[in-house]
Parts: sequence; structure tokens; C-alpha cells
Amino acid sequence: MIKRRRFPRIFFGWWTVLASSIINLWGLGYHLYGISALFKPIASELGFNRTVTSVAVAINRLLGGIEGPVAGGLTDRFGPKWVVFFGVFLLGLGLILMYYINSLWAFYVAWGVIMGTGGNIALMLPMDKAIANWFVKQRGLAQGIRWVFRGLSGVLVLPLIAWLIVTQGWRMACLIGGIVMLVVGLPLAFFFFKRYRPEYYGLLPDGARVEEEQARDTSQMIDRGIKYAAEVEEVEFTLRQASRTPAFWLLIVASTVHGFSTTAIVTHSIPFFTDRGIDPLRAAGILALMALVSIPSRFVGGLITDRLKKQHLRFIMGTTYLLEAVGMTAFLLNQSIAMIYVWFILRGIGTGGGLVLASLLRARYFGRKALGSIGGFSSMFLTPVGMAAPIYIGYVYDSTGSYINAFTLLAALLAVGGVITFFILPPKPPAQVTDIRKFV
Repeated sequence: MIKRRRFPRIFFGWWTVLASSIINLWGLGYHLYGISALFKPIASELGFNRTVTSVAVAINRLLGGIEGPVAGGLTDRFGPKWVVFFGVFLLGLGLILMYYINSLWAFYVAWGVIMGTGGNIALMLPMDKAIANWFVKQRGLAQGIRWVFRGLSGVLVLPLIAWLIVTQGWRMACLIGGIVMLVVGLPLAFFFFKRYRPEYYGLLPDGARVEEEQARDTSQMIDRGIKYAAEVEEVEFTLRQASRTPAFWLLIVASTVHGFSTTAIVTHSIPFFTDRGIDPLRAAGILALMALVSIPSRFVGGLITDRLKKQHLRFIMGTTYLLEAVGMTAFLLNQSIAMIYVWFILRGIGTGGGLVLASLLRARYFGRKALGSIGGFSSMFLTPVGMAAPIYIGYVYDSTGSYINAFTLLAALLAVGGVITFFILPPKPPAQVTDIRKFV
């Protein structure tokens, strides 16, 4: 039996939310948004074309698929704390090494391999698992707060990166990013993440009150936690049980289609803007605007999840994908600077809500127990598409001198993804709910 510890009056799960939010704020600013600002300066100084520069982003995504099942399984078995800690270390190390690169292979190792591994395991599945462990009825609020900070990374950190590139150079921008990641991120990961769900510490999810007679031992607390989650129709699936449901595969297909668009646009948006005569700082500002308008939809998306029955979430999620498709189509029909703003405002609203809902829908459909394993297995299918997207967009540009043909395909894929999402019905509960220690 695990020894219980005394915690302060504030439910410990909220400290995990705060820590994960801060790590996401800085880490995503570089890992997700930063490459768009760094793309052309790196390519120009080192003499790369856009296709080979995009390969580093593709390697980054590829590693997510390779390590996803491993990281997800380790997170389920041993808890998210040390997985996040190691990921933060690698993310900071990769940024510091970017200061020293002078060749294509070094760029691929630093940004693609080291940062890719760090970012994928520090900022993605283990954090989803950490928050899902500690929250059930307030999970949408908790994840919504974290996703607000993810959006703020584009609003606050991306413009800072762009300013550092202009004033200090891209190498110094990366060095500063890596040092801050290590100095701030490692202590947060160490002190504010726990290995196990709250029942192991004599607590219930959401900080729900525990009667004295309910808190006799860990096994009784685990049973009480399962009953608590059942109050919102949440059932715990193993990976094998989840993979036998249509919802599991449809969610993978919809997320894959959406991920193709997200990776491609984030990587190439600032190069696309500057090709249109927009200066780099203003270009970063447009991407920051997209992140800014996504913040309310991230938060509202989380709140909606806590209040709607799980069978209705698919309609909200599908609508967000369609909204992104509408924004991109509007630009394609009228390719002006003004319509770029319309496109990215609608994209921000849509992608903000869609990303939050995708994460929460998986947890509501399949429960807390094997969330890391289920997400990790799903990443094997999502990753090849995320890997191909920036290379494909770069190849289209290098071949035609324009991004328009590629953007037309992305708009169509977003519309298809939205329609597919409407058909992701909640899975039927498994015939047998297995032991808490059985994940696969």
C-alpha cells in the first residue's frame, strides 16, 4: 500500500495544471510555433531549400510516432512525472545545441531528433495523462486552462522569438529558449507532477470529499474513484478493448486529417506571409493573432466538455474542423492580405476548440487507466501524416513557386475531417472492466 501524504488545502491537481501550463507556454512557443519564425533565417544562413529544411520538422513528427507507444505505455505503468522531466531536459538540450549547428545533419539531430523526442514526450501524452488522472468532472476546465497557455505560447513567446531573431540572431534566440526551458521547466516537472492518480494518496479526482470510512486503503480508494468517474458515464478501457471499437479508429482518422493541416500551416505560414511582402515581425504577429483568438475557444471547449453528455461532443468537434475549412476557402477565393487575417482568425477559433475537444473526447470515451497507451498507439498513425505534411508543402513550393495548390488540398481535407467527426459515436462499455494495473 502506498503511504498517503498530506497536501495543502488547494487540490494538488491544480498545481499540476499550473506547472503543465507554464511548461507548455514556453515549450510550445519553440517546439510548435517557433520553427515558423526560425525557418527562413536558418535556411538562408545555412543554404537550405524549403524541402530539406522541412525534413527537420518531419523527423520531429516521425519520432513522435516511434516513441509515442513507448512513452504512453511508460506513462501508464510508472506515471507521468519522470517522463515529463526527461522530455523537458531533452527539449532544453536540443534548443541549446541549435546555437552550435553548422550543417544539415546537425540541424536534423538537434531540432529533429533531440527536440522532437523532448517535445513529443514532455508536452503531449504524459501531460494529458497527468491531468486526466487528477480530474474527471472538472477535467474540461483543467485541460482548458492548460490549452489556454498553449495558445498563449503563440501570443507571447512567438513574438518574443521573432524579436530575438531580429535583434540577436536565430542562434541566440534558441540558446535563450533552451536555458529558460531547463531552469524553469525541470523544477516544475519535479515538484508538481505525481506518479499516480489521486486515489493512491487518499484523495478523489477533482478534490471531491472523501469520507473517513472510504479512505481505509488504496484498493478501496481506487474502487471509489472508479464509481466516481462512472457518475459521468466514464468507463475504463484497456488499449485492446478500445481498439475493437469504431470510435477509436474514426477518431484516429479525423485527428490525422486535421493534424496534416495543422503541421503544414504552422511550419510554412511565416514563410508564406513574407513571400507576400509582409515583414517578419508582422508575419509573426499574424500567427500570434491566430493563437490569441484561439484562447477563448480553448477555454470554452473545456467548459463545454464538462457540461455536455459525451455523445454530443463529436458535433462540436466536427464543427470546429469545418470552421477552419471555411476560413481557408475564403482566402483561396479572394487572395488578399485582408483575407489572410480572416483565414487565420477563423482558423484560430476552430483549431483552439478542436484540439482541446480531441484530447478530452478520447478521455471521456475510454477513461483514465490506459489513456497513455491509447494515445501512444494512435500516434503511430498520426505521425506519418504529420511527418509528410511540411515536406509536401515545401516540395509544392519548390516545384511551383507557390503554396496555393497545397492550401487547396488542406481545405478539402479539413472539410472531410469535420464530416468524419460527426460519426464518432461513443463506444459501448467493454464486457469486462479489468484491473487498474492492466493497460493493454
